[in-house]
Amino acid sequence: MDLEYIRNWFTLENILELIEQYRSFGPLPGIFLPMIESFLPFLPLFVFVFANASAFGLWLGFMYSWIGAVTGSLLVFFLFRHYGHRRLLKFLQKNKQIKKLMHWVERHGFGPLFLLLCFPFTPSALVNIVAGLSNIRPMPYALALLGGKMVMIFTISFIGYDIRSLFHEPLRTAIVIIIIFVLWLVGKRIEARLNRKMSRENE
Repeated sequence: MDLEYIRNWFTLENILELIEQYRSFGPLPGIFLPMIESFLPFLPLFVFVFANASAFGLWLGFMYSWIGAVTGSLLVFFLFRHYGHRRLLKFLQKNKQIKKLMHWVERHGFGPLFLLLCFPFTPSALVNIVAGLSNIRPMPYALALLGGKMVMIFTISFIGYDIRSLFHEPLRTAIVIIIIFVLWLVGKRIEARLNRKMSRENE
């Protein structure tokens, strides 16, 4: 069974059937599928989010997808934070591209991370690994992750739940853009407060 076969199996119809089959487990299948995508990034997160929105409705589907994706990302981050310096994974830090990304994450912090995680096509698995290997503090990373994944997954859920409404109700699309801006603004203010607090503690 090769990788291409596995990838092709994960269609919207198959995932909906899988969720229905395990409906007795409540939200667990809807949370578990986006969570494992954090560890196996070749799996289609789009399909999982669409399926959750179709199976559970827009709001519950979004919530289950968001919880799963955030939980999986945090697990990857902390695994690489604690074990990334071990001999087995030491080669990652010697890679020039990884080194550049680590320094970039450390220098720029919350803002760019948040924006990166807002976009569905960002390789979020790589972002989680690099953040885990870098010296970025867990709190700014977690804030960027929570906000960025919220925007990204809500947007996908919104589109997947009723794709036709984007053409007939442009106001709903404008609301998504406003949410992105507000979350970014709030995140920047929280980051500034955290930085001021850390500076006072280091004085």
